[in-house]
Amino acid sequence: MPHSYRTRDVAELLGIAPARVRRLVRMGLLEPPRDARGYRFSFQDLVLLRAAVELAASDLGPRRIDRALRALRRQLPGRPLSAVRVGSEGGRVVARDGETAWEPASGQLVLSFESPSVPTARALTSERPPGRSAPPAEEAPGRGVDQEISPAEWFEIGCGLEIERPEEARLAYSRALELEPDHAGAHLNLGRLLHEHGRLAAAEAHYRAALAADPGSATAAFNLGVALEDQGRAERAIEAYLRAVASDPTFADAHFNLSRLYEATGDRPAALRHLRSYSRLSKTS
Repeated sequence: MPHSYRTRDVAELLGIAPARVRRLVRMGLLEPPRDARGYRFSFQDLVLLRAAVELAASDLGPRRIDRALRALRRQLPGRPLSAVRVGSEGGRVVARDGETAWEPASGQLVLSFESPSVPTARALTSERPPGRSAPPAEEAPGRGVDQEISPAEWFEIGCGLEIERPEEARLAYSRALELEPDHAGAHLNLGRLLHEHGRLAAAEAHYRAALAADPGSATAAFNLGVALEDQGRAERAIEAYLRAVASDPTFADAHFNLSRLYEATGDRPAALRHLRSYSRLSKTS
């Protein structure tokens, strides 16, 4: 197993005692290989252990947590657990893979998922206008002359439409960009909507345009990293995530994605460095 982690590494990253790491192993939660120096944990083992530690801080009992996490491992044969979010919601353990959320212990689907404890590369972010809330879409045609609606107002209209009428939101963002081609927020949000519909190249172009308009936007850099990663361009994704944390060193999800990609590319020191940053930031958030 190349690029493995020792018990002491895991304890430091998770902020727990080494004895507790060994106790979780003895519970049968995972089965890491051993050598003369002790256990050797994979990155996926770290993700599972971190979920177990955070769930233990909730009101759920240890037996329920153990049963749920064991079930989750059986439900994801051959898949990295870093691709799944695990957390507590309403007194139960809930897992989420993309848009699907379920209770591992029962296998039942659930309709909502809150406060995930493990971020993934799919953690896209949008931008909202400061100050007043978005005006209703009905205001737009009521102005009479289209030019009377400013790019900022088209942007706010798009924000108000995203959840229930995403196609109209895309049109509103496009209209804002026709009037103000370097509107960073419109590029960012339009890119995210296109990204969610699988139009990765178009999303990438809008994220890059958002960065050109606002070079310090950590959110645009992060979303660009996700788009590049979804296209299989890991090295370029790393560059984008590094730009995100350079703009905002407290961007925990960017540190997590960097740790995962560095682990995949074999750069263990960098993976550990960013995983430590993520672990520290997630405790203070």
